Formats: sequence, structure tokens, C-alpha cells
Amino acid sequence: MSTPKRNIMWFRRDLRIGDNPALLEAIKTSEELVPVFILDPTLINATGSKRLAYLGQSLRLLDESLGNALHVMVGDHVDVLRELMQRYGATSVHISAEYEPYGAARDERVEAAGIPLVRTGSPYAVAPGRVVKPSDATPYKVYTPFYRAWRVHDWRAPAATPKKISAVVPLESDRNFPDWKLPEGVLITAAGEKAALKRWKFFQENGLNNYDEGRNLAGIDGTSKLSAHLKWGEIHPRTLLAELGEDKAHDTFRKEIAWREFYADVLFNNPNTDKEYYAPRFAQMRYDQPDAKFEAWKTGQTGFPFVDAAMRQLVHEGWMHNRTRMVVASFLVKDLHLEWQLGADFFMKHLVDFDVASNAHGWQWTAGSGTDASPYYRVFNPIEQGKRFDAEGDYIRKYVPELAHLSAKEIHEPWLYADGYSKGYAQPIVDHAVERLESLARLKEIKADKPQDPRA
Repeated sequence: MSTPKRNIMWFRRDLRIGDNPALLEAIKTSEELVPVFILDPTLINATGSKRLAYLGQSLRLLDESLGNALHVMVGDHVDVLRELMQRYGATSVHISAEYEPYGAARDERVEAAGIPLVRTGSPYAVAPGRVVKPSDATPYKVYTPFYRAWRVHDWRAPAATPKKISAVVPLESDRNFPDWKLPEGVLITAAGEKAALKRWKFFQENGLNNYDEGRNLAGIDGTSKLSAHLKWGEIHPRTLLAELGEDKAHDTFRKEIAWREFYADVLFNNPNTDKEYYAPRFAQMRYDQPDAKFEAWKTGQTGFPFVDAAMRQLVHEGWMHNRTRMVVASFLVKDLHLEWQLGADFFMKHLVDFDVASNAHGWQWTAGSGTDASPYYRVFNPIEQGKRFDAEGDYIRKYVPELAHLSAKEIHEPWLYADGYSKGYAQPIVDHAVERLESLARLKEIKADKPQDPRA
């Protein structure tokens, strides 16, 4: 009896069955599939406990979708893939293409070891590097023209969901599902493809048509909350884009997907900017050393209610509202005068939806040092931002119980009211007006090209 033709499907950031072109290609060219996820010690050691717990849940749900055929392996990628190919007589390894620096380098190393990788699709509607200026074929540095060209480029329709997946039964020794526990008191969003599709349907019915207005209001459920699902590939952006119309709300949501793809493109073309300044002159700015104020920022004890609510949300849920991500980033860089990388690393530790390109360039946007960045002199006022985007104080009350007794008028400035500190809330650690002027003075120094010690 002849051995059936087998292909390996190596899952990474595509933990789903539907709209997965790499999976379809692997099935089409084989009689039996060998699905595998390789636990990467390098990534695991760099991943926070919340994200690991989410990944563990997602792998088990993917396994269910595959009829309990997922091999979860531990070891070097080359060694694991080579062993599986030899054991099952597999002739190729199918993947979704990776473009961020670590994943791309990993795949190059695997290929250099003689393992044939078949790339089909990617985590993006349009792969990084494809949208270029028609005049000189160089990458875009500004979002708006990128968005226009991205739309003109267009993308494929969602791929079909396979009706049947014939897969080999793994050995029990190849079922190394991790048992990563959530920290005490932490509640994260449900993982998995089914949860992603359920949330997408809920958002379509309850938030999408008002997204242009609701997305900035921290106190309501006005965003898609699909970022973790997109990060792990439990849903593909193409699936979302296929159901969007042309009205303002839908286009605003489409533009948010495009921001994710723009930042992936920027990192692909500038692979050092996950840690380094996209605009090098900002490395010459005077920054302070992290001290007790940095610890107060991390723990939501700055004395600025909107900032503290956001930071506590991050620590307790592994997620933060997009509006408040900008506010807390501005506070770190321009009120505390700390380098953006400190905040980006803290986000990396806690975010379930951590994406290296979106995180680094989202931070650089607020810090004024990135591509198409918000001007450095735009300093978010943490009090006024709260009044504008959490007018009733519901977001603050949810995450800062020390202020829950205050009215909408009082909650954003508790220091003005006799009862403001009766429940033990923290005093402000800085004077925002003073630090705003200080941040602008430091900007003026590098604009004047004065030699500065960036660590002074």
C-alpha cells in the first residue's frame, strides 16, 4: 500500500480554518495534512503572561477545528520540521508569508537549511512592499497617499473554508499544549476563530455604522475589539474588508485596517524602527531617566484620572482603548520626558493584541518621531481628553474605583473638590502645563541643532 502524499501546514499567525489560502493550498496538493504549531522559546520568553494565556486558548480551539490533529511541538524550527517531514514523508511545508523582522529571518533560516517553504497569502490584505509610489516605485512615508494607493491596489476576495480536512493523527508526545495561566484577577477577551467571527458580527450590528463617532468614546463599546483576533490570525482583514460599504463610518473602519497595513509596510522597509527612531534627530533630544514617576504611570497612579483608568485597563485586561493609547503615550513622552521605547516595551509585556509594527509606530506617531507622525508639539492634555472622550466619567469609574463617588463634573479634576481624595486617590505627579512647556523647550533644542547629550 502506497504512502499518501502529505504536506505540512505550519501555523504561526494564522490560527484559523476559514479564509486561509495557505491551508487551502496545502490541502489541495496533498492527500493528508500534517498541521503543526512550533512553540518558539525566543518568542515565548519575550511574551507577557496575558498573551501566552490567550495563545494557549487559541491553539486548543484551532486543534478542535482540525479534528484534534494539531501537532504542538517544542524545539528548533529546523529540527522539528525536518523530523516531521522524514516521519510522514512530507514533501513541502506550507506557510503564510511573514514580513516582520523576526519571522522573516526565521523563515530564511529554515529555507537555508534545505526545507522547502511554500508561501501563500500573508496576515495582510495587501502584503508589505507591494504598495509603492507609481512615480519611482519607492515606499510611501505618509499614510494618506498610502491609503489611496492601497485601495487602488485592492485585494483578493476571502478564501473559502475547507469542507473537509484529512489530517494525520499525531503521536501523544507531539501534543505539547501549553498550560499558561492568566495572572490573578486578569480577564482577557475570548480567543479563537469562532469568537472572532462572533465579535465581528456583534460589531457589525452594534458599532460599525456609528464607528466614525463611537470609536473615540472610551466609556462605550464602540470599537471592533478585533485586534487580538487579527494579531493571531483568527480572522483575516480581508474577511472584514469584504463586508464594508462606502459610507463614512465604514470608510473610517477601513482606514483603521489600512493603518495596520501601513505600519507593517513601514517596518518592512525600515526593519530597525521597532526599537530605533524613524526620525533619527529625536534620539538627540534630552530625556529623563525612568524613576518613581514611571512606576506611577505603569500602575495607574499618576493622579490624572483618564491616564490612570487606561493604564489599569491595560494591566487588568491586556487591552486598551485606542484613544487612551495615544493619551498615555503622550503623557509618558511629553509629561514625563521619557523615551517612547520604555512605553512600547511595557505595552509589549501586557497587550494581548501586541503587534510589533503597530506598537512601535503607534508610539512613534505620538512621540513625533515616526513616519507621518503627529507633530511633537501636539501635546495631549490628559484632563481635556478625559472630558471630551469620557464626558460622563464612566470609563474612569470602571477602572478607578477611588473616584467612583464623584460626579461627571468632578471626576476629571478631583483636586478641585473637597471629596476628591476621600477614597485615597493619588495626587498628580506632575503639573501638566509646566511639563508641556518643558517638552516644547526640548524640541526647540534639537530643532536648533544644538549638540545635546540625549541621556542628560
